[in-house]
Amino acid sequence: MKSSNSTVSIDERVRRAGLRPTRQRVALAEMLFAKGDRHLSAELLHEEALAAGVPVSLATVYNTLHQFTEAGLLRILAVEGSKTYFDTNTSDHHHFFIEGENTVFDIMSGPIKVSDLPEPPEGMEIVNVDVVVRLRRKSDAQN
Repeated sequence: MKSSNSTVSIDERVRRAGLRPTRQRVALAEMLFAKGDRHLSAELLHEEALAAGVPVSLATVYNTLHQFTEAGLLRILAVEGSKTYFDTNTSDHHHFFIEGENTVFDIMSGPIKVSDLPEPPEGMEIVNVDVVVRLRRKSDAQN
């Protein structure tokens, strides 16, 4: 199956990332990358896999997502304490998060200016700054 992002097959994409294209990795990669940019939790991907008839444990989904992240195929996004999302768009960009709905989506408008960042400790450099803008639906009393 071809990836929507490129003409490279999913198994070749996994192989080029330095991972062995096992049946489960390829099946999970197809679910992750076949629908464009996505923000998924491990639990949601696990549910999708089971619904698609892919026999995989939640632990395997977690392991695969972390392997894909380390290989540069995914970007990890910590939103709420223990809630982690995996983003198929690995470019530098920022996110909106709708509280109470656990929905994450990309901020599409231009760049966000982040100023007055602290100096990193000696021997370190800032690689990226993630901005998550939290949203909630307006209550009827505020309208």
